[in-house]
Amino acid sequence: MTIAGSDSSAGAGIQSDLKTFDNYRVYGLTVITAITAQNTTGVQKTYEVPPIMIDAQLKSLFADFKISAVKTGMLSSDKAVKVVAKNLKGKNLKIVIDPIVLSKNDFPLLDTKGIEALKKYLMPLAYLVTPNLNEAELLSGFKIKSGHELNLAAKKIYSFGCRYVLIKGGHFSKQLGIEKGVDILFDGARFTTIKSAYINSNNTHGIGCTLSAAITANIARGLKIQNAIIDAKLYIVKSLKKSIKIGKGVSPIEQ
Repeated sequence: MTIAGSDSSAGAGIQSDLKTFDNYRVYGLTVITAITAQNTTGVQKTYEVPPIMIDAQLKSLFADFKISAVKTGMLSSDKAVKVVAKNLKGKNLKIVIDPIVLSKNDFPLLDTKGIEALKKYLMPLAYLVTPNLNEAELLSGFKIKSGHELNLAAKKIYSFGCRYVLIKGGHFSKQLGIEKGVDILFDGARFTTIKSAYINSNNTHGIGCTLSAAITANIARGLKIQNAIIDAKLYIVKSLKKSIKIGKGVSPIEQ
């Protein structure tokens, strides 16, 4: 199941998640939390689905399907976060949280109240949280300017109650002493470096959604966390290699 926003350009969000699930041969269910007007140049406008409708979608799906893994993307508001958490709590699920806060053109997708609700209500239920560097800073509450601070941020995010934290390396710089394409996994005791080829491409719209969806699909298929991430990263590399330029801005990765 993916709980996320709809992307009118089909490069990210619900549309990207369903493409990924299909490529992994798992059946994808959807709960739409917001409708966005966006294209390759960025997000122009969003409309939040009322919490009562998010609640109804979740109840409908849980009443009929056996669900093994869930990912969340754009949740749009603290009210949406709370209703999602209420419906997921107490169920035997592997939950992957992609803590989407800003679009690539810095359009706000979750406000401060929403971030606090995410930390308080949803992260304690999570199997894995997958922030990029900017999201890790917002969740931890401080700037990350070194490898040591990156580790501190991972520990802070872990303290909210999740089982694993994966800080994605697409925005890493030489200042951190970590190569791009390297992600850092923290399990509460150990840091694991997960490497893959780094593809220098501008066709990266939806890359975070796609990675978290691929990890979720792998978890649903029974892979253990590290193998689920490694395979998902290989999927991203293949997608980037075959991506083509469409639109006037940041093109989506090819799936």
